This record gives sequence, structure tokens and C-alpha cells, in this order.
Amino acid sequence: MNGVDFGHRVVVARGPGPLSVRFGARTALVCAGLGLAALAVAVLGLGTGEFEVPPGEVIGALAGQGSGATRLVVVEWRLPRVLLALLVGAALGLSGAVFQSLLRNPLGSPDVIGFNTGAYTGVLVTMLLVGRDYHQTAAGALAGGLLAAAVVYLLAYRHGVHGFRLIVVGIAISAILASVNQWFVIKVQLQLAVAAAIWGQGSLNTVTWEQVPAVAVAVALLTAGLLALGPRLSLLAMGEESAAALGVRTERTRLLYLVIGVALTAVATAAAGPISFVALAAPQLARLLTRTAGVALAPSAVMGALLLTTSDWLGQRLFAPTQLPVGVVTVSLGGLYFAWLLARPMRKAAP
Repeated sequence: MNGVDFGHRVVVARGPGPLSVRFGARTALVCAGLGLAALAVAVLGLGTGEFEVPPGEVIGALAGQGSGATRLVVVEWRLPRVLLALLVGAALGLSGAVFQSLLRNPLGSPDVIGFNTGAYTGVLVTMLLVGRDYHQTAAGALAGGLLAAAVVYLLAYRHGVHGFRLIVVGIAISAILASVNQWFVIKVQLQLAVAAAIWGQGSLNTVTWEQVPAVAVAVALLTAGLLALGPRLSLLAMGEESAAALGVRTERTRLLYLVIGVALTAVATAAAGPISFVALAAPQLARLLTRTAGVALAPSAVMGALLLTTSDWLGQRLFAPTQLPVGVVTVSLGGLYFAWLLARPMRKAAP
């Protein structure tokens, strides 16, 4: 950390070489608070279940201390699930922030405009034609998400891409793909149909250590890609003409952000299935806390990690010993958020 100017409420963080990040002190404090909350929920998730472990022993097990049974439960069985919830939540939060900034609309989320559904279609086709290996499904999710994004982008393009048109086209494509996905589930063999239907709810119930390194590397590389693009996302959020006047090659830059956003969605979908509403809600909730003019990447990522980790813990504990898929919890909470989001303009317009 190079310097903090609380008088102007600005924090400047310098990394290796010319890389530097500038953000408000309030944003830094919100990120720290959300991060601590996410870690607290993670410790809670590592300690609760049929084999209860106090928080102190959880931390000891993570440090390599404690009994063999405690380390087995905490590190080998539960830690992969918690880590993946944090990673997938952060990926969805980043993806939602990218799309909402590009489209300048709080409804511009990958699960609303069809990219999430497209990734699910890619996974279903991969399961049917290739197999159910994680790396195969990851490739299928990326291909399906990118193909859906390309179709939506081309259909919405009219002398440029406008946010509202892309959202409307995306909702239509999402409905079509949802029908295709349902047709796949009905037509395939029963065993594959059951597996696809369960996976399609969005679940972390079958996570293993094998998946964690691949997801961590993918999220890290895509985050580095966002950082390498610098402040261009904020400039695009100001409008095409303003961004172009400041030297941004708008169409090329938008495509780069689109690919990274879809890739983040595909990584999350391949790891845990199509989880809805985290990408939609995380950027806006983070924006309310930071009080920034637009959505920001870092708070959205940390908020996404907190939302998904909390939702997964609720899915495990609400009806224990029965475990709900995390996607069921996020849809339930997201429905309430969606209604609130739609009602806000009407409340503001009321006399």
C-alpha cells in the first residue's frame, strides 16, 4: 500500500511495475468489512454439521493443529466446499459488475440476459456427447456461454449495442435456451437426466479438492485481465461518446469485457451449476454500501463471495439433515431482491 489520503477519502495501492489501483477510503472499509464477514461465515460453515467443531478448533485445524478427526472433517471434507463458494461467489459478483457497468442497467446480469443459461446448455451438450469430467464440462460451459453471448450481441447490434436492447434480446434468448435445456433433460437417459436436473439447480454438495485449484487459477487469471484493462470499464459506463473522446476503442474494449464476463460466468457454472441472482444482486448491494456513482469490481466480488457462502450455509442448515442446493436459496432470496429492485423506481416516482 503506497498511500492513504483520508482527507480526500482516496486510497492508492501500488503493485509491481506500473500497476496501481485507486479507490475511496469508504470502499476500502466496505471491502474489508464484507471480507471479514465472508471469512466469519466460512469459519461457521467449516464448524457446523453432524460433526460440530468450535471456531477455535476450526482455526487450529486450518493451521495443522488439533486431532486427526477434526482435521479430516474441516480440511478434507468441508474446506473445498467453502473455498469454492467464496471463489464462485466472487466470480459471479465480478461478472455482474462487468455487465451492469457495460449496459448501465441494474438488470444487466448474466443470469438475466441468457449467458448463464447458455453456459448450462453447453454443459448439457457436453454431458450428452462427451462426458461428465469437470474439465470437459468447464469447456462446454465456456463454449455455450460465449456462443449465447455472440448470438445476443449480434441480434442486439444496431450501429452499436445499447443496454436496453441487449437486455431484451438476452431475455428472449434465455427463454429459448431454457426450453432447449428442458428438452435435453426430457430426452436423455434417466440417469443422465437426474444428474443434469440436480446439477441444474446449482449445488456445491459434491465439491472435491480436484475442482478448487482449477477454479482458483481461472478466477485469478480473469481478474488479472480485468485489472490489466484499467479504468476503461468506468469510462464505458459514462457512455460511448464520452469513452471514445477519452481515447477508448469502445467496440474492441466492450468485446474484451464481454468475453471476460462470460468466462467468469462459465467458470462458476462449470463448478457449481447455474446459480442465479448473485451476479444480479451483489453489485447493487455493494454499491448501496459504498455509495459510489456506479458499480465497482472489488466490492462486488467480495459481496458475491459473502452472498454465496451465506446462502450455501443456509442451504445446509435450514432443513438439516436435508441439504438444499445453494441455487434454491439464492433464487428464493433473489426473488425478494428482484421485487425490491423493481419497486424502487415506483417508490421514488410516487408523490
